[in-house]
Amino acid sequence: MAAQINPSILSADFARLADEAEAVGGADWLHVDVMDNHFVPNLTLGVPVVESLARATDTPLDCHLMIEAPDRWAPQYVEAGAGSVTFHVEAAAAPVRLAREIRAKGARASMALKPATPIEPYEDLLPELDMLLIMTVEPGFGGQAFLDIMLPKIRRTRELIKKHGLELWLQVDGGVSASTIERCADAGADVFVAGSAVYGASDPAEAVRALRTQAEAATAKASWACDH
Repeated sequence: MAAQINPSILSADFARLADEAEAVGGADWLHVDVMDNHFVPNLTLGVPVVESLARATDTPLDCHLMIEAPDRWAPQYVEAGAGSVTFHVEAAAAPVRLAREIRAKGARASMALKPATPIEPYEDLLPELDMLLIMTVEPGFGGQAFLDIMLPKIRRTRELIKKHGLELWLQVDGGVSASTIERCADAGADVFVAGSAVYGASDPAEAVRALRTQAEAATAKASWACDH
């Protein structure tokens, strides 16, 4: 199974976003963190920047909305050019309706869970989604240390995906690097958001390739993938 690497532009130079997008041209997606200083204690970028970025790169945009009222705002990110839109279940008023609206507008629908949010109450929602994001740090800031205690949650989520026979991507975001990506892949993740591990490297494109190689090697040996 192919691993996908999504560099996070939160770790890029915001004054040179078009160039920074080009620097990781081999990436599967560009991960765009949208923060509103309400749902999380930080403020980043919004719809106008996503529109500009979508025009500046051929790499599809994976927008992660760490915002209040995603039911109101998420559809605008699809219209701005995002190919995948992730909302937080903790903030969504009607997650099923929102996921269906995102899909109807032509993007992949994804739902994110903060570290303390269990997956089990949302098992019945999984068929409505194209991707599930397990946060492996507390959302709001880049550069945080990976939370190993999230690995069992990733495993449980992968088991639920297999139980229902779903073609659902399982993404991890937070502290993903050369020292943690193999553990994530072994636990069941197949989409990896990497910020400083990519943009902090001397050659970001090579960092993407190296991380993908690590993830694919770990996946090939993982028990969840062997009987997939």
